[in-house]
Amino acid sequence: MSSNSPAKAASTVPLIPSPKRENGYSVGPATQLIIKDVGEIHSRLLDHRPIIQGETRYFIKEFEEKRGHREMRVLENVKNSLSETSDHVLPRCTDVMRDQFGLVLKSLEAANLTIHRLQQREQENEKVNMAHTQLRHENFRSQWEAFMKEQEQRRLAIDEEHNKAVLRLKEQYAEMDRELSKMASF
Repeated sequence: MSSNSPAKAASTVPLIPSPKRENGYSVGPATQLIIKDVGEIHSRLLDHRPIIQGETRYFIKEFEEKRGHREMRVLENVKNSLSETSDHVLPRCTDVMRDQFGLVLKSLEAANLTIHRLQQREQENEKVNMAHTQLRHENFRSQWEAFMKEQEQRRLAIDEEHNKAVLRLKEQYAEMDRELSKMASF
């Protein structure tokens, strides 16, 4: 702050005791002006009541005059609709719902029973199919085992024939070898 500001001047003015004031001090004319200015500044900066009251009056005037109480009529219509809905429509809907609830419950129970029956049938079909599958599997296994036994017997028979053929060939070659050795010795 500058040295000649009113706040600085007010702080330098000594307070003189006065019997006229409640707190016992009187203030000089310069201090009174400063206090008055500070009060005005305070009311303009910090006291918004006059501005708010003016804006509120203006808003009400605009709302009532220019709109012709249209919002009030709309609000009244909404209030009437709500009261009619809560007094007449809602109880009627509740009664209809109670009446229909029994029918819906019966339908749901019937559907539940039908689904339960279908589920039981499906489980029975699964058991039957499982039994058929297992029977087919066992049948296939027995056929496979029979086939494998037959193949084993054929293999043994072929091996036996092969061994006999090998023996015959060995005997034939041995005899040919003997004949050759006889001819070579001549």
